[in-house]
Amino acid sequence: MQKANRHIYTVSEITQAIKGLLESSIGEIWLEGEISNFKAAASGHFYFSLKDQNSIILAAMFAGANKGLKFKLEDGLAVICFGKVDVYGPRGQYQIIVEQIEPKGLGARQLAFEQLKKKLAQEGLFDLGHKRPLPQMPFSAGIVTSVKGAAVRDIMQILKKGAPCVDLVLRSVRVQGETAAVEIAQAIEDLNNFGKLDLIIVSRGGGSTEDLWSFNEEIVARAIYNSKLPVVSAVGHQINTTLSDLVADVFVETPSAAAKIIVDKKNALIAQLAGFKHELDFSMNNTISDLENRLTAFTHMLKSPLDRLREKQQQADELFEELNYNMRHLLEFALERRNSLVHRLEALSPLSILSRGYSLSMLIPEGRIAKDISQIKLGDKIKTVLHKGAFISLVQEVFNDEGKAGI
Repeated sequence: MQKANRHIYTVSEITQAIKGLLESSIGEIWLEGEISNFKAAASGHFYFSLKDQNSIILAAMFAGANKGLKFKLEDGLAVICFGKVDVYGPRGQYQIIVEQIEPKGLGARQLAFEQLKKKLAQEGLFDLGHKRPLPQMPFSAGIVTSVKGAAVRDIMQILKKGAPCVDLVLRSVRVQGETAAVEIAQAIEDLNNFGKLDLIIVSRGGGSTEDLWSFNEEIVARAIYNSKLPVVSAVGHQINTTLSDLVADVFVETPSAAAKIIVDKKNALIAQLAGFKHELDFSMNNTISDLENRLTAFTHMLKSPLDRLREKQQQADELFEELNYNMRHLLEFALERRNSLVHRLEALSPLSILSRGYSLSMLIPEGRIAKDISQIKLGDKIKTVLHKGAFISLVQEVFNDEGKAGI
């Protein structure tokens, strides 16, 4: 090529030329890929790469486009993007400016739900240790729901019939729509500040996933978690489980079930009080019976002085008769013993022996009883005592044990 015909481009010119070609030949497109190297700048803009097995392209999603994004962008997420191919002049890099983005194979709302659920679980909002027990008997309850919905009518009808003693404070809110989540969260805070309630019921009737989405918003979940009062979540039917259900202290499937909890607690309290009354009646009856018995015994102790004197006189008479009987018995016993001793003494008396034909000899004048022939000699004077009478004799002859005459 001759030097006179050549055109020398500047870097900016060629970059603009390439940009023009890309915009004219490709323009706006839908692009599928996996996010990598995601970064959220302080300005609010998102920068990341989209890749497949063989290639990679840079991507930018500015703050105006990502402001209403329902789910969180993160590395590894497969997405489908809508935007236009562009060239970033300062670096000469081509990229896609993303205007819309959605997760591949999973709806944006469902993905947002799963991501927020995981985040709140990691923070401990679903932990059982944080859940507060309901009061034994709630006498006042706050209700967060729409005044126009069927939920509030169901709750009020059941409580009016089964627990009319419970006071209700209704905080009406929108239960679906863009502003519903903010209103529900504010209502929970307002009822906490009201200061005269025992618990809060957050409720609405059934509906589609989109209808119930306000109860999946982070602001509502945190308001329930931060509530000082126990919260019962009664949102939708059993096929629906919202983040509000997972955070609440008690989760029931319908508004009617929430009201029934209070009715059941009232019935349980009445049954418990009836049991206490029965125990108290039984205890009081036993106490009264015991006091009556003690009073009767005490009354017997408080007889008139005359009655007590007569009673003592009777006791004295009985004691006197008993004493006489005992004395007679003792005298009779003593007499019998005396007679027995007399008979024994009489049997041992020398006089008794003499009456059987024996005699007693005594030396005169000593008066000594002669027990042995050796005590007597010839010429001794002896007094012999018979059973009847006595006589004196002079010893003329003495015999020994062998019958021989002594000297």
